[in-house]
Amino acid sequence: MSDLFLRLPDPEVAVPQHEQLPLGRIMVNAGIISQSDLVHALNLQQHIDAPLGEILVAEGLASSDDVLNMISRQHNIPFADLVSDPPDQTLSSALPSELCLKYRCVPWLRMGDLLLVGTRSPDDFDSLRIAMGDRGRRMLPVLVHEAHIRKHIGMLYGAELALKAATRLPAAQSCRNWAPTSGLRLYLAIGLLVSLVAALLLAPLWTITIGVLIAFVTLLMSTVFKLAAFGAQLSNMSQVTTCSKHLERPPFPMPKVSVLVPLLHEKEIAGKLVQRLTRLTYPKSLLEIVLVLEQSDTITRETLARTDLPSWISVIEVPSAGTLTTKPRALNYALDFCRGSIVGVWDAEDAPEPDQIEKVVTRFQDAPKNVACLQGVLDYYNARTNWISRCFAIEYATWWRMVLPGVARLGLVIPLGGTTLFFRRTVLEELCRWDAHNVTEDADLGIRLARHGYVTELIPTVTFEEANCRAWPWVKQRSRWLKGFLITWLVHMQSPRALLRDLGWLRFLGVQTLLLATFAQFAFAPLLWSFWITLAGFEHPVAHTLGAPVATSMAVFFIFSEIINLTISMVSVSRKEHRHLMIYVLTLPFYFPMAALSAYKALKEFVVEPFYWDKTEHGINDPD
Repeated sequence: MSDLFLRLPDPEVAVPQHEQLPLGRIMVNAGIISQSDLVHALNLQQHIDAPLGEILVAEGLASSDDVLNMISRQHNIPFADLVSDPPDQTLSSALPSELCLKYRCVPWLRMGDLLLVGTRSPDDFDSLRIAMGDRGRRMLPVLVHEAHIRKHIGMLYGAELALKAATRLPAAQSCRNWAPTSGLRLYLAIGLLVSLVAALLLAPLWTITIGVLIAFVTLLMSTVFKLAAFGAQLSNMSQVTTCSKHLERPPFPMPKVSVLVPLLHEKEIAGKLVQRLTRLTYPKSLLEIVLVLEQSDTITRETLARTDLPSWISVIEVPSAGTLTTKPRALNYALDFCRGSIVGVWDAEDAPEPDQIEKVVTRFQDAPKNVACLQGVLDYYNARTNWISRCFAIEYATWWRMVLPGVARLGLVIPLGGTTLFFRRTVLEELCRWDAHNVTEDADLGIRLARHGYVTELIPTVTFEEANCRAWPWVKQRSRWLKGFLITWLVHMQSPRALLRDLGWLRFLGVQTLLLATFAQFAFAPLLWSFWITLAGFEHPVAHTLGAPVATSMAVFFIFSEIINLTISMVSVSRKEHRHLMIYVLTLPFYFPMAALSAYKALKEFVVEPFYWDKTEHGINDPD
């Protein structure tokens, strides 16, 4: 039991304030740290915006228990153990959840008309009392571990916060009002399918011709888009590299950075993830890594229970909210518990470069305020595993090192990747965070940033991921991406005029190409591949409807586009670190049929399971 009652002052009585000894001096006097330890921590504090106690813990000079005990002595505040004495579950109405999150506190115990509130930071308690008005006059602080505060905020307010996490984005900007099993969507899909079959039976040539024309238009859009991006990036290829010079400590006070790492059913990845993250060189007292898992995910919880986590890595469990278990919902929930002014996202299998956070912080410091998001480069650490991983690595190199930088140089909208993203928190909050129901929440957020006048920049830092190297898991992952592209396109095209007004013609067309044309090109890909028969001397069916010259021209352009794609990919992997992939570029035409299968799976899920998150399994290959 926590022994409190002999040490509680009357909150109504003005007690003369004796001069407090600094925390560092108290800890030196108690023999917990040495004078040299204190000098070292104080020197660090001149460069980083963090409390002395957190610096001492992060540097391994003191334990969190030691720091809490000394803070208790410094402020003459009792310590409460929320493990043996958990908060009264009826006290959720005693403090609003917003104030608990803001001031990192939790209502613990009511004694008559007194409310004892667990806090990690006594210096903030007066602000909490002021915010509570008259009720704040009858509140007293007790000192507790911050991890216990987070846990019990979740227990007291979890249902409320989970609902907010699922509905952060206004309904008009979200896809959440689409019923997961909409009868209208199902009937419409059945009607279209029946109409297609009827058209094929009644007018097969013209039905095929219309399909080919749609496919050709999307091919034209994509080819022009890639050529423009390729041309824009050719002069800038040296700016995005895998190996970059280590960045020294920034010459300005460094901010707190929170990085969210969503986990789901991860039985292999936790220990390896911690090992990779310990290589980060950013001051650990300013780094807050939050591992986010579903409350129902016993697999990951048991895995983490066997893992020794450092003080700067914490765990947040997201309460259930019906059947919705998407990554963006988890991110929305966990962000409430974060303290960083910069918020990042990594995936479970990520291996970021050690100085990545320094680069992010420095760029945000130097960049104009409208630069709201920084996107790092993604690459694969298991590219040599098999043919699929090699082709996937080629695809990633083409996108991240050639096409996307070109898109940025053209001033078009950047569809964010799902990881190695860093945001100014104020902007992320302004835009209501992520759409909890969108399975490509990153692409949606990238468009919303652009529509609100904010800029996303690419930065020269690389995060290595695990390439999906098995056929069916690859199809499942790609189907989620394509389904999300379709959903994101439909959400933003609810009002095409508004989208055009927000983006302008060039970026509007870019969005059509990135989202709609990408999906349609994979869905109609078999019709485009039919042009290969012309190389064998066969006549294409559209020659009977559009004429031989048109059919020949379309076949020539199709082959030209294939050559363009292979050329861009060849240039993208021409550097030393990817040169071993060059020979495999020629096999890409045999790789992309899996994407067509993914498009059909995405269409099916769009109709019957639009919010279903097809989980990608991690930990098959080890980067270390």
